[in-house]
Amino acid sequence: MPFDPTRLRFDAGGLIPAIAQDATSGEVLMMAWMNAEAVARTLATKRVTYWSRSRAAFWIKGETSGHVQELVSMAVDCDRDCLLVQVNQTGPACHTGRRSCFYTDVTDGSEVELMSPGG
Repeated sequence: MPFDPTRLRFDAGGLIPAIAQDATSGEVLMMAWMNAEAVARTLATKRVTYWSRSRAAFWIKGETSGHVQELVSMAVDCDRDCLLVQVNQTGPACHTGRRSCFYTDVTDGSEVELMSPGG
């Protein structure tokens, strides 16, 4: 069955969350937003493209930093309101310089930093 992006469930602002996961290790790297055009651009170019809410503009991951996300696959969750993009990640995914945006563990009411920038 061909992929039909009109069947995705975007929020009231026309956005859908996209979780980026390393295609090789399975590590969750980040979450960002896509609109319908970002989904289409990602599929057409194989360069993951997000929608920046703060800048109200498309954001091709790695365009300025060189930390590119090359699309390996895209999956849709059961409710069709979230995407999982498996990527080949070049460099850190997080704007803080960390491999993943999920670098803070919360256990028993305490926060623990799991990795430093560059890690």
